Amino acid sequence: MVRERTRDTETSNILTIRPMSIEDLPQVVKIERESYRSPWPLEDFVREVTINTRAQYFVALEDDRIVGFVGTWLLADEGHITNVAVTPEKRGKGYGKILILEAIKCLREKQASYIILEVRVSNEKAVNLYKSFGFRVIQLRKGYYMDSNEDAYVMIKDFKESDENLGY
Repeated sequence: MVRERTRDTETSNILTIRPMSIEDLPQVVKIERESYRSPWPLEDFVREVTINTRAQYFVALEDDRIVGFVGTWLLADEGHITNVAVTPEKRGKGYGKILILEAIKCLREKQASYIILEVRVSNEKAVNLYKSFGFRVIQLRKGYYMDSNEDAYVMIKDFKESDENLGY
Protein backbone atom coordinates (compact mmCIF):
# COMPACT_ATOMS: atom_id res chain seq x y z
CA MET A 1 0.00 0.00 0.00
CA VAL A 2 1.45 3.32 -1.08
CA ARG A 3 -0.59 6.50 -0.82
CA GLU A 4 0.42 9.81 -2.31
CA ARG A 5 -0.76 13.27 -1.33
CA THR A 6 0.26 16.68 -2.60
CA ARG A 7 1.91 18.54 0.25
CA ASP A 8 0.22 21.86 -0.45
CA THR A 9 -1.04 24.04 -3.26
CA GLU A 10 2.10 26.19 -3.30
CA THR A 11 4.43 23.38 -4.38
CA SER A 12 4.27 20.33 -6.56
CA ASN A 13 6.10 18.18 -4.00
CA ILE A 14 4.47 14.83 -3.41
CA LEU A 15 4.41 13.23 0.02
CA THR A 16 4.38 9.45 -0.28
CA ILE A 17 3.18 7.28 2.59
CA ARG A 18 4.27 3.64 2.61
CA PRO A 19 4.91 0.83 5.11
CA MET A 20 8.18 1.14 7.01
CA SER A 21 10.92 -1.33 6.11
CA ILE A 22 14.09 -2.41 7.88
CA GLU A 23 16.09 -0.32 5.38
CA ASP A 24 14.28 2.81 6.63
CA LEU A 25 15.41 2.42 10.22
CA PRO A 26 18.63 4.52 10.16
CA GLN A 27 16.60 7.54 8.99
CA VAL A 28 13.71 6.73 11.34
CA VAL A 29 16.02 6.48 14.36
CA LYS A 30 17.63 9.81 13.41
CA ILE A 31 14.20 11.51 13.33
CA GLU A 32 13.28 9.79 16.61
CA ARG A 33 16.44 11.15 18.27
CA GLU A 34 15.75 14.65 16.94
CA SER A 35 12.19 14.52 18.25
CA TYR A 36 12.21 12.96 21.73
CA ARG A 37 14.11 13.32 25.00
CA SER A 38 13.94 9.55 25.50
CA PRO A 39 14.06 8.13 21.98
CA TRP A 40 13.33 4.53 21.18
CA PRO A 41 16.53 2.59 20.41
CA LEU A 42 17.12 0.96 17.05
CA GLU A 43 16.37 -2.48 18.53
CA ASP A 44 12.80 -1.43 19.41
CA PHE A 45 12.12 -0.37 15.83
CA VAL A 46 13.70 -3.56 14.47
CA ARG A 47 11.38 -5.60 16.68
CA GLU A 48 8.33 -3.56 15.65
CA VAL A 49 9.06 -3.90 11.92
CA THR A 50 10.20 -7.53 11.85
CA ILE A 51 8.62 -9.44 14.76
CA ASN A 52 5.55 -7.67 16.16
CA THR A 53 2.66 -9.00 14.08
CA ARG A 54 0.29 -6.54 15.77
CA ALA A 55 2.31 -3.52 14.62
CA GLN A 56 2.09 -1.49 11.43
CA TYR A 57 4.48 1.41 10.86
CA PHE A 58 4.49 3.92 8.02
CA VAL A 59 7.02 6.41 6.70
CA ALA A 60 6.36 9.67 4.89
CA LEU A 61 8.76 10.41 2.05
CA GLU A 62 9.34 13.64 0.20
CA ASP A 63 11.63 13.31 -2.80
CA ASP A 64 12.64 9.82 -1.60
CA ARG A 65 13.75 11.20 1.79
CA ILE A 66 11.99 10.08 4.96
CA VAL A 67 10.52 13.13 6.66
CA GLY A 68 8.34 11.42 9.26
CA PHE A 69 6.82 8.21 10.53
CA VAL A 70 3.94 6.82 12.55
CA GLY A 71 3.40 3.51 14.32
CA THR A 72 0.26 1.61 15.25
CA TRP A 73 -0.68 -1.52 17.14
CA LEU A 74 -3.90 -3.45 16.96
CA LEU A 75 -4.73 -5.57 20.03
CA ALA A 76 -8.09 -7.31 19.46
CA ASP A 77 -10.30 -4.34 18.52
CA GLU A 78 -8.16 -1.78 20.38
CA GLY A 79 -5.95 0.42 18.22
CA HIS A 80 -2.92 2.29 19.53
CA ILE A 81 -0.86 5.05 18.01
CA THR A 82 2.53 4.21 19.45
CA ASN A 83 4.80 6.84 18.00
CA VAL A 84 4.74 9.71 15.54
CA ALA A 85 7.53 12.09 14.60
CA VAL A 86 8.43 14.54 11.84
CA THR A 87 11.91 15.77 11.06
CA PRO A 88 12.46 19.24 12.62
CA GLU A 89 12.72 21.18 9.34
CA LYS A 90 9.36 19.81 8.13
CA ARG A 91 7.34 20.46 11.29
CA GLY A 92 4.38 22.80 10.98
CA LYS A 93 3.73 21.85 7.34
CA GLY A 94 0.91 19.36 7.97
CA TYR A 95 2.98 16.18 7.78
CA GLY A 96 2.06 15.11 11.31
CA LYS A 97 -1.60 15.52 10.41
CA ILE A 98 -1.17 13.33 7.32
CA LEU A 99 0.63 10.66 9.36
CA ILE A 100 -2.07 10.63 12.06
CA LEU A 101 -4.70 10.35 9.34
CA GLU A 102 -2.85 7.36 7.88
CA ALA A 103 -2.76 5.70 11.32
CA ILE A 104 -6.49 6.29 11.80
CA LYS A 105 -7.29 4.89 8.36
CA CYS A 106 -5.07 1.85 8.93
CA LEU A 107 -6.65 1.01 12.27
CA ARG A 108 -10.16 1.60 10.99
CA GLU A 109 -9.53 -0.71 8.02
CA LYS A 110 -8.34 -3.35 10.50
CA GLN A 111 -11.65 -3.07 12.36
CA ALA A 112 -10.46 -1.21 15.47
CA SER A 113 -13.39 -0.02 17.56
CA TYR A 114 -11.33 2.77 19.07
CA ILE A 115 -7.80 4.20 19.21
CA ILE A 116 -5.79 5.02 22.34
CA LEU A 117 -2.63 7.09 22.65
CA GLU A 118 -0.56 8.86 25.29
CA VAL A 119 0.75 12.38 24.89
CA ARG A 120 2.76 14.69 27.15
CA VAL A 121 0.54 17.18 28.96
CA SER A 122 2.96 19.95 27.89
CA ASN A 123 2.67 19.07 24.18
CA GLU A 124 -0.26 21.38 23.43
CA LYS A 125 0.26 21.24 19.66
CA ALA A 126 -0.06 17.46 19.64
CA VAL A 127 -3.03 17.48 22.03
CA ASN A 128 -4.83 19.97 19.78
CA LEU A 129 -3.96 17.97 16.67
CA TYR A 130 -5.42 14.80 18.19
CA LYS A 131 -8.53 16.71 19.30
CA SER A 132 -9.01 17.89 15.71
CA PHE A 133 -9.38 14.21 14.75
CA GLY A 134 -11.97 13.59 17.46
CA PHE A 135 -9.70 12.27 20.21
CA ARG A 136 -10.65 13.23 23.76
CA VAL A 137 -8.79 13.03 27.06
CA ILE A 138 -10.00 10.16 29.25
CA GLN A 139 -7.26 9.88 31.86
CA LEU A 140 -4.21 11.57 33.34
CA ARG A 141 -1.22 9.30 33.98
CA LYS A 142 0.92 10.90 36.68
CA GLY A 143 4.68 10.69 36.13
CA TYR A 144 4.24 8.63 32.95
CA TYR A 145 7.40 9.87 31.21
CA MET A 146 10.49 8.54 32.96
CA ASP A 147 12.87 11.13 31.50
CA SER A 148 11.10 14.03 33.22
CA ASN A 149 8.41 12.47 35.43
CA GLU A 150 5.93 14.44 33.30
CA ASP A 151 2.28 13.47 33.23
CA ALA A 152 0.59 12.09 30.13
CA TYR A 153 -2.91 12.43 28.84
CA VAL A 154 -4.50 9.21 27.68
CA MET A 155 -6.66 10.11 24.70
CA ILE A 156 -9.24 8.03 22.87
CA LYS A 157 -11.00 8.17 19.53
CA ASP A 158 -14.04 5.92 19.63
CA PHE A 159 -15.35 5.02 16.18
CA LYS A 160 -18.69 4.00 17.69
CA GLU A 161 -19.35 7.50 19.08
CA SER A 162 -19.23 9.53 15.89
CA ASP A 163 -17.66 9.70 12.47
CA GLU A 164 -17.86 13.49 12.26
CA ASN A 165 -14.22 14.09 13.32
CA LEU A 166 -12.41 11.50 11.25
CA GLY A 167 -10.32 14.18 9.59
CA TYR A 168 -11.07 12.98 6.07
